[in-house]
Amino acid sequence: MPEGHTIHRLAQDYAAAFARTAVRVTSPQGKFADSAALLDGTVLTTADAHGKHLFLGFDDHHWVHIHLGLFGKVTFGPTPAPPPTDTVRLRLANGTAHVDLRGPTTCALITDPEKRAIHDRLGPDPLRPDADPAAAYRRISRSRTTVAALLMDQKVVAGVGNVYRAEVLFRHGIDPYRAGRDLTPAEWDAIWQDLTELMREGVRNNRIDTVRPEHTPEAMGRPPRVDDHGGEVYVYRRANQPCHLCGGPISTADLAARNLFWCPTCQKR
Repeated sequence: MPEGHTIHRLAQDYAAAFARTAVRVTSPQGKFADSAALLDGTVLTTADAHGKHLFLGFDDHHWVHIHLGLFGKVTFGPTPAPPPTDTVRLRLANGTAHVDLRGPTTCALITDPEKRAIHDRLGPDPLRPDADPAAAYRRISRSRTTVAALLMDQKVVAGVGNVYRAEVLFRHGIDPYRAGRDLTPAEWDAIWQDLTELMREGVRNNRIDTVRPEHTPEAMGRPPRVDDHGGEVYVYRRANQPCHLCGGPISTADLAARNLFWCPTCQKR
């Protein structure tokens, strides 16, 4: 499932290609056909993101709410657009570009109050200017749940996924099984600031890189990471490989139905 930086990058890409233009809106698959007919020919005014939720704003306060889930994909291209396949849930097109949405968990036309309700149930997003990290810490500091599970709870922090969760805990030497209530305010402030910087870089580069300059392949004289998830990381999907810092093996375990990765030496309890 895409992490929050991907959704914010998509919001930027949608806005760059379609904002302030009248848009041809279709649903070749048919599942969004009635809503597409209402939007066809209207102007895309804004694109917004909160965590893993994307919102496309059109005239008259109409919003298309998109959640990609595990299988959703977005593909941009120039016009003239090729004939769409019958798997395209939503196509937007104007005189210069088109974009196809396939396989999302959610693609729905919603109102302003419905959009606000989605924001209200989500935790603060490190990439949003209105984010309140103190609100997240209030929940974390009262919880016996592991900090690793809390970081993945979108009601606590929105947009953090498996990669950022594993990597930020490693970068701060925090055992993923520590209870949230044992996390100090200073530790949370450092984690939040780091997430903000890492995820902003993810938006800029459209991939996740979490290693510090002194731990890059060039600096350490090691081979670069080869993985379909992209950039350089410390622990994510590196089970049983040597830690870049201590040389010990990276551990993995199942936590809340997701694979957790950490270094038991660098992240002591």
